[in-house]
Amino acid sequence: MPLTKHLSVAIIDSNPALGKSNFIKKEDPPDPRVSTVTPATISFFKEIGAWQYVQQHRHAYFDKMQVWDYTGLGYTKYNARDVNKEILGCVVENKVLHSSLLSCMQNTEFRKTIYPSRLTSMALLPSSSSISVDSTPSATTLFTKGHLAKLDLSDGKSLYAKLVVGADGGKSRVRELAGFKTTGWSYSQNAIICTVEHNKENYCAWQRFLPAGPIALLPIGDNFSNIVWTMNPKDASDCKSMNEDDFVKILNHALDYGYGPHPKSISSGSVDMFSWFRGDATLSAKECFEVPPRVVKLASERMVFPLSLKHANNYVSKRVVLIGDAAHTVHPLAGQGVNLGFGDASTLSRIIAEGIAVGADIGEVSLLKKYEAERKPANIVMMAVLDGFQKAYSVDFGPLNILRAAAFHGAQYISPLKRNIISYASGEQRLPLPLPLFT
Repeated sequence: MPLTKHLSVAIIDSNPALGKSNFIKKEDPPDPRVSTVTPATISFFKEIGAWQYVQQHRHAYFDKMQVWDYTGLGYTKYNARDVNKEILGCVVENKVLHSSLLSCMQNTEFRKTIYPSRLTSMALLPSSSSISVDSTPSATTLFTKGHLAKLDLSDGKSLYAKLVVGADGGKSRVRELAGFKTTGWSYSQNAIICTVEHNKENYCAWQRFLPAGPIALLPIGDNFSNIVWTMNPKDASDCKSMNEDDFVKILNHALDYGYGPHPKSISSGSVDMFSWFRGDATLSAKECFEVPPRVVKLASERMVFPLSLKHANNYVSKRVVLIGDAAHTVHPLAGQGVNLGFGDASTLSRIIAEGIAVGADIGEVSLLKKYEAERKPANIVMMAVLDGFQKAYSVDFGPLNILRAAAFHGAQYISPLKRNIISYASGEQRLPLPLPLFT
């Protein structure tokens, strides 16, 4: 940003891909590790100049989504045209996002240095007397006066910084060294991810809620789709080890008639409990239930990882701030984790620029708290929504099944509700409904 171009930025990352210029081969099948980026995230990438690099590689926009329940009692269709948009999101391989951000950084004029190393220790001293304006103090002097943080790297180097941004994932070393406390729990679920192939290209995002957890089929381009299937750890282990033909068979079973029937589409002439609330009907309200495209073969290795929720009690302390998974990890059922992280990055960049504009110390807690005040409530609301979905769809109980069906029908046929859900999931508004907040 114009106000921050003079800052000297050190990137500490031991990822070997950072040292490679062209590590993505177009002939390779899609990597199973993908992210579904929202229109808000795409706008952020365009703003910083990174989206042009994403467009040079494989990516898949989608404008439709279908969500349904294994009981066959309800389904919901979403269409970008319901909110006068062209897309609902875009599925991109993580390595493409990494490469695009790296290319953007390398081709942007600002002072940056990449250290292919790991952070081993971090020291922060309390502020003492101010520095004399008549001298140019050394970094060591500024550190001892509490005006800088000291970082020791695994290669023996040491760095001094006004601000340390912990963007180092769910097992954040920065969070650990800075002493941030977290709250969270394990879901006793694993997700199995992989790339699959169809006989035709998939243009829709699909998600079905099964007894043990949701399964998602996401388009990734060129007749390929990505699978994210949540299940208990034993079943995930079995699915990873079974032969390919058997896995493809149970995959199609889970996406079609497995566990229960297809939901029935309600005809336009039918009268139902939502007729008084429809208002201006959305385009997708008239669309019938569809069966996802059949999987014909596996196109990648199967990867398994455990699922959990974790949230840092605080995002900031003096000279340290957490963003992304270092601050919060969520259930992947709506693909929102990475988008929350980019939302953090966008807000923090703006807050730093605003601080520089008024001559503030960018490592002062009073400035960084503005970032926390903006992002923490938004992240907590999204985490609560996703955790609520996870719990609501983890129980197979008759009355609860009927309530879930009512929720699906409500989202399908109540137009204002559907538009609010789409806008919220797209990152364009804070809450899915204009509900009052009580503190």
